[in-house]
Amino acid sequence: MHRAFTTRAIAVLGLSLATGAALADPPGLKTLAIGSPAPDFHLPGVDGKTYSLADFAGAKVLVVIFTCNHCPTAQAYEGRIARLYADYREKGVAVVAISPNDPAAVRLDELGYTDLADSFEEMKIRARDHQFAYPYLYDGQTQATARAYGVLATPHVFIFDEQRMLRYVGRFDDSEVKTIKSHDAKNAVEALLAGKPVPVATTRVVGCSTKWADKQADAQRSLARWNAEPVAIAPIELDAVAKLARNDTKKLLVVNLWATWCGPCVAELPELVTMNRMYRHRNFQLVTISMDDLARRDEALQVLKDHHVAATNYILSSSDRDKFAEALDQEWPGPVPYTLVIAPGGKVLYRKTGQLDALELKRAIVGYLGRTY
Repeated sequence: MHRAFTTRAIAVLGLSLATGAALADPPGLKTLAIGSPAPDFHLPGVDGKTYSLADFAGAKVLVVIFTCNHCPTAQAYEGRIARLYADYREKGVAVVAISPNDPAAVRLDELGYTDLADSFEEMKIRARDHQFAYPYLYDGQTQATARAYGVLATPHVFIFDEQRMLRYVGRFDDSEVKTIKSHDAKNAVEALLAGKPVPVATTRVVGCSTKWADKQADAQRSLARWNAEPVAIAPIELDAVAKLARNDTKKLLVVNLWATWCGPCVAELPELVTMNRMYRHRNFQLVTISMDDLARRDEALQVLKDHHVAATNYILSSSDRDKFAEALDQEWPGPVPYTLVIAPGGKVLYRKTGQLDALELKRAIVGYLGRTY
């Protein structure tokens, strides 16, 4: 069985081997061999039920897909998994999805293509919003099932016959976003339903590496490095504000207006920092503008330092809020916090007066940047 193609995913996500990103699978990990019986499991589902192999005993074919919320490749296949389930459920095919990842082992810069991480609670949100009709199970707490199956990446497909012997293992098909030439999982299902040998029993796996618990240490080291990044603030004039609003760059801008005297403003800074770390390796830039008096620049800088806001930080040099609103966004009603998402060319995609809804803002961001490579 070939190992997962994880190097490409790492390059796209901006990870570096030199920073200590752990790529090695657990010692002794071996992907389940063709002809092996299906390892049993007892895992919680997003629907509140606990599932085991016995829950799928009546199926002629069992498709077990290890996938997750955050991975761009996994997201590219969500629709195809749903179609597989819809097309074959009445023919005796059961589909179950399992997330193998420890959410604490996922670095923030691995979340640049998603609005949701891999926690069980966030899995419930993804299943609800995308109306998953098949069980979606969580193995992130112990990862015992992922180890038993030898999961190399997400997605990783295992297809079992009626006797629950493994007859296919590998990718779902041969293309994430381009024209599909080889419908590997579908071909395996069709063959098993027809009582024929699977034409190609093993294929290479393409996707994001499994986030084993031993990668938690690297995730923590990355936070420490980011927390040590320099934080600065500079005055901004009205003409520069107008240029900011025009956004002649190729980057999606998130502009947040805040002030040291505004409790909700300061409270939401950690969420903005998290998003900056998630998306900044893409065409994305976080800009904060302090509405404090220019004389309080040092106080504003200290708050930004306290919250590790290593973004593009400004403090307004003008006291004329009307002219500022005309320069930035005439729809700004005046209160802070206020958050804008500005696309290249100056179109405002999102406005929020008051404390932000983090999930809502992340969806606006990734909705523009895209969820796949």
